[in-house]
Amino acid sequence: MTDQTILFDSKGIATGNSPEDMKSRKRFIINFYTNWIITNPTKHIYNVSLGSFIEVKFLSIQETASKAAIRYKSTVAVTFLTEILEKAVRKGKPLKPKKDNEKQKRFSKIHILEYDREQFGKIKLTVGELRGSRQKIQYCITAIENG
Repeated sequence: MTDQTILFDSKGIATGNSPEDMKSRKRFIINFYTNWIITNPTKHIYNVSLGSFIEVKFLSIQETASKAAIRYKSTVAVTFLTEILEKAVRKGKPLKPKKDNEKQKRFSKIHILEYDREQFGKIKLTVGELRGSRQKIQYCITAIENG
């Protein structure tokens, strides 16, 4: 056990950079998604830029919790989930999934989208397109620092 005090913002997000802060942010993200799914039982939002629904699945929660929990700003970005899914704009052509990434093997394409939220900054949304069904799955959300 450590005697380090974890400081939280008004949303209950740990603001520091210790391993305990990151664990707390990971729990916050998982709880946020759980509550989001309760209020959004279809678990999808239509994105105009992709012209398709973006689905939120277990993989979405798992990947975002592990990546966004690393930095405080990325954890805050997750709280804008609905508007990110709806308003993010595709940047460039789809990418091929990373060969060495087990979680991306189920995808035929990876779409990178960005959402520029006023008074916050840019947020990166990664969406995987499933092989066969072409269903779009929210893969990860992180804040883009410095631009």
